[in-house]
Amino acid sequence: MFAGAPAKLPQDIGFYLVPQFSMMGFAAAIEPLRSANRMSGKQLYRWRLISRDGKPVLASNGIAIPIDLSIADAQEFAAVAVCAGLDVERFDDRAVFAWLQRLSRHGAAVGAISTGAFVLARAGLLDGHRCTLHWESLPAFREAFAAIAATDELFEIDRDRFTCSGGTAAMDMMLHLIRAQHGHELAAAVSEQFIHGPMRAAGERQRLALPERLGINHPKLLAVVAAMEANLEEPVGRAELARKAGLSPRQIERLFEKYLGARPMHYYQTLRLNRARRLLLQTDLSILEVGLACGFKSASHFSKSYRESFNRSPREERLIRRASPHQRLVW
Repeated sequence: MFAGAPAKLPQDIGFYLVPQFSMMGFAAAIEPLRSANRMSGKQLYRWRLISRDGKPVLASNGIAIPIDLSIADAQEFAAVAVCAGLDVERFDDRAVFAWLQRLSRHGAAVGAISTGAFVLARAGLLDGHRCTLHWESLPAFREAFAAIAATDELFEIDRDRFTCSGGTAAMDMMLHLIRAQHGHELAAAVSEQFIHGPMRAAGERQRLALPERLGINHPKLLAVVAAMEANLEEPVGRAELARKAGLSPRQIERLFEKYLGARPMHYYQTLRLNRARRLLLQTDLSILEVGLACGFKSASHFSKSYRESFNRSPREERLIRRASPHQRLVW
């Protein structure tokens, strides 16, 4: 689908909406298609919204979206994209999996927006393919599907599979599709319509660069934070962090206090605990496994640190969030 001009027009694309899907990623995927039709003066793309039963689906922002087709009636598409967001890591609907598998066997390209990669993985449709999804959910996805090559790219096109990290990355992926099928000039015109700036390539980073994210530009402090973020499962000691940055431990202390208002090791532990929180909410790993995956050597140490930071134990966190799934900590 992303390789060149389509055999016929319009291209029929289905969007399967999982309850609590992300509206941003969904809109960012459809709007470039609409604009491509308008800017070209032709119906290049046609889309249908799909749910399991054909009934409206509630987005994570509380807006209900009308649906065109149920999976029973949605049978022929050039491509189908699964749009997801909150609480998708436990999605387990064999009828939906079978429907996606059938579409794939009949030649449809199958893809995902944001966390929809969880659905494709559970359907067995990402085996042997690269994929990507939102950076917050990548650790949980990698823990659940260790055999699947999940990257932190903005979007991934791997043969007849396409995935993106959600949010505005869906627009970049669709601009890539428009350019591949109808040329750079049209894709650039569509991008300009949305004041999108340069069309981003697949390999561009999902997250803001550290200087933009932290609002600081001190190169050695940024080097220390980067080393912390790269070593959450196997934490690096203060002396080693200092050596990597070419500073003394005391110099690091002063830099953290001046620019980040925190002690270095406390800041480091907060990074690890935030990762642990996402794993608690997005995976079925045991509490011990979550703790070990975030650099804690025992369940008791992990639980004590977690309670001190979030005012509840890891077990209480999981129980509270499962009782109120729509309040999950997802973008």
